[in-house]
Amino acid sequence: MLTGCEHLMIDTCTDLGAQLREFNDETDHVHLLVHYPLKLAVSTLVNGLTGVSSRQLRQQYPDQIHKYLSGQHFRSPSYIAASRGGAPLSIIKQYIEQQNHPD
Repeated sequence: MLTGCEHLMIDTCTDLGAQLREFNDETDHVHLLVHYPLKLAVSTLVNGLTGVSSRQLRQQYPDQIHKYLSGQHFRSPSYIAASRGGAPLSIIKQYIEQQNHPD
């Protein structure tokens, strides 16, 4: 399911003119490093990523998704977005890669 989610995120980024550079996941959330054009609002990017992935994953994995629902919602309406602010890209990638990956 997580591999499917990553592919959906890649496709959605491409559709929005962005590029998914890193993807890592934890039990209840994902970490993304996305390079996106300045003309694209972060909220538009996040809404595209979460909306498409939520809808498609519900369709593709209906039995597995059920255990991750919060009420009828698969995803939280909250997110954290941060710019790298001059930090080397290698440091950001390293942070994402080191996040706990569920077994």
